[in-house]
This record gives sequence, structure tokens and C-alpha cells, in this order.
Amino acid sequence: MITDAAIQRILAAVDAGFDNQLAATAELVNSPSRREHEEPAQDLIESHLQNLDLGIDRWTIDSPELKAHPGFGPSTVDYTGMTNIVGTYQPAQDDGRSLILNGHIDVVPQGPEDKWSRSPWDAEVRDGWMYGRGAGDMKAGLIANLFAFDAIRQAGFDLTGRVHLQSVVEEECTGNGSLAALLRGYTADAVIISEPEEDALVRANVGVLWFTARVTGNLTHSREMANGFNAIDAAYEVMRALRTVEESWNERKGEHPYFEDLDYPINFNFGGIEGGDWPSSVPAWCELQVRVATYPGTSADEAWEEIVEALAEVGRGGSASQGSSSAPSFEIELTPNGFYAEGYVLEPGSDAERLLERTHREAFGAQLTSFTTPGYLDGRVFVNYGNMPTLVYGPVSENIHAFDGRVNIESVRKCTKSMALFIAEWCGIDEG
Repeated sequence: MITDAAIQRILAAVDAGFDNQLAATAELVNSPSRREHEEPAQDLIESHLQNLDLGIDRWTIDSPELKAHPGFGPSTVDYTGMTNIVGTYQPAQDDGRSLILNGHIDVVPQGPEDKWSRSPWDAEVRDGWMYGRGAGDMKAGLIANLFAFDAIRQAGFDLTGRVHLQSVVEEECTGNGSLAALLRGYTADAVIISEPEEDALVRANVGVLWFTARVTGNLTHSREMANGFNAIDAAYEVMRALRTVEESWNERKGEHPYFEDLDYPINFNFGGIEGGDWPSSVPAWCELQVRVATYPGTSADEAWEEIVEALAEVGRGGSASQGSSSAPSFEIELTPNGFYAEGYVLEPGSDAERLLERTHREAFGAQLTSFTTPGYLDGRVFVNYGNMPTLVYGPVSENIHAFDGRVNIESVRKCTKSMALFIAEWCGIDEG
């Protein structure tokens, strides 16, 4: 264990650099890093990594190995211009344990900006919070990784273990960025992902599938609609069938540790609907954009097969609402178009978790808690495919995918302190 004197020096270094940390976070929030527009924000991260005198590896994530991996999520965008960045610290004498500090640069769309009380990109600080799209999810955590690492140097210590600081793309839609980093060869004895997790540790999270459900039939004039096929009406049958699957999966929550006490752990979301070509023509097509959650231990293939079978029954004329075959038959085409990710459980008792409990207590003066989240996390990449203990842990935030998203500044400070102490003890420091 590091000495009390070293602990105090590291904590003081975090405080001394915190104004610069907030400024760097605000600068990153100012850069709208929506999907396919991440590169200017990645340029900022690369500049920070260069200032830390780290070895820089920046590469486009497109590769045959990525597309062939079972954890790959089918993408609807071109990866040849999308990059990951990793900055590596390699000690002169590698005696300590290694660590990955991971974060994602991409943010979800901001929605109608007139619904925000401020610009989504201005990073306003008010009443102890920083506002902006991505402030909480997860640019505050991404910058905290860098400043936690740097605080050890600023305190006058050299780490004795290897550290990789990762800024990845695609976390919000496929998880392919972190998967590409793993396939690039980046492994370590532990991983921290500084997502906005309410000053707590994620114990388990769901898998996620994204797909398009396209309903098609025959085009008809609206005057003949009583005898025709309406694809938008039929899409509601698809939605009802998926709600039935959702209810069935939620009834199984008692079979899944860490999910049994959640009210409704499995959520299906219809995130978009589009159909028809003309107001006076009965629509011959309708597309639904669907997000489905799954339990850890359920493979993506198994979940997909159950969804396909449920919707095949509807397409054959089985009505989800009537429970019969009275409805007309129609075609349903299902196309995966994003996450094809399995969930994970962080089994308790690892050395990494025990250390985080101590550093959290030092920074917060409170016990570390853990919880289960019904959302996607890149932790699944490192746990399921890298067999690495992965601590998803980070600051308090609100409205991370909604209007007026914000992150709590004092929480960021304390999480940075906890992570800095973790890095120092996990990797080791030369106290001279």
C-alpha cells in the first residue's frame, strides 16, 4: 500500500489541477462529437495525450477482424474515417500491475435545441453542475481519466506499471470502438471505465440488440383501404408482439442474479417509425427502429432467434392482440443495425474491486455501493472477451440522454481523486 503521505500529495495534486480539468472538460463538450463527427474531439484528446508525453496510437477501427468478431454490432456508417486513440505509459522498469482507463468520445444526438434551456454545446457551469450534451456521458469521465493519471506525476511520483488511456468511438450504438481496441491488442490486469454511475460501481448490465423491422404489403388507394393492407396498422401488431416478448422476459428476472429485485429490468424501445409515401395512398411499408435488452448469460443469437420466431408468427397472420390467426398475413423483414451485444456480470471479490472500495472511501468518506443497470456499457467487451476485471465507476449526472444533461462537479472531483489513488496503488509508484 502507498503511504499516507503519498495519498495526501496525490489528493492535493488533483485539487491543484481541477480548474484545468474543468476547462478541458468544457472544451471537449464544446466539440459536438455525434456519430461520424467525432474526429475534432478526438484531436483534442490526442493533444492532451501528447502533452502527457504518452505513446500515441490512433487508427481507423474498420477491419476484417472486427467484422468477424461475435461481439461486433452491424454498422450503418462508414468506419474508414472513424478513429480510436490510445495513449500508453510504459515505465522504464515494469514492476507493477497494468491498467486500462477507458472512455468513449461519442455522444447521442441532442434533439431539438429549442427544448434546451441553453445551448447543448456551451458547457455552462451553474450551481455546482456542468451542462451540455456529453458533459456527463461521458466527457467528464474521459477527461477525469487523464487528470487522475497526471495527478500522480504532478505529485512527484513515477508509476511502475503500464497504463493505456483509451478514447473510443461507437459506444452509444454498437460498442465496436472498445472491441476494436481489444482486437488491437490492448489488454491489462484491470480496466476502469469512468461512465456516469452515481459515484457507484456497476455490478451487472444488460445486453442490447438494435434492429429495423420493415413491414411490407400491397399499395392501395385510400378509397379502397377497407380491402387493402395498411403497413402502419400492421406495424402495431409487430409492436404488440414485441411487447409480449418483453413481458415474458421480465417474468424471468428471478432466474438472473442481480436482476431479480429490479422492477422492470428488460426494456424494449421503439426509437423511430417511418412509413408510407402519400397521404391518399394506403401505406405499403413501415419501418420500426427497435432496441431490445437481454439478460447476461443469454447470447445475442439466442435472443435474436426468439424475436425472429415471435415476429414470424405475426407475419403468418397470428394477431398478437387477438392471440389468433384472424389477421391478414404480411411480410416482416428484420435487419440488425447496431448493438448485437451480450450483457455481463462483474463477479464480486476481485483485487481491483477491493482496492476501489478503499480508494472510494478515502475520496468520499463513504462506503462504495454497487448496482445493476438496464443499459448498455462497454464493460461487456473487456469482461466477456478479455476476461479482465472491469470497474464501471463514475460521477453523478442527470438527463444524460435528455434535455439539459448535466454532471455534478464535486462528484467529478471526488471520482478523480478515487481513480488517482487507484492508479497509484494498482500500478505502483516509486516513492523514492
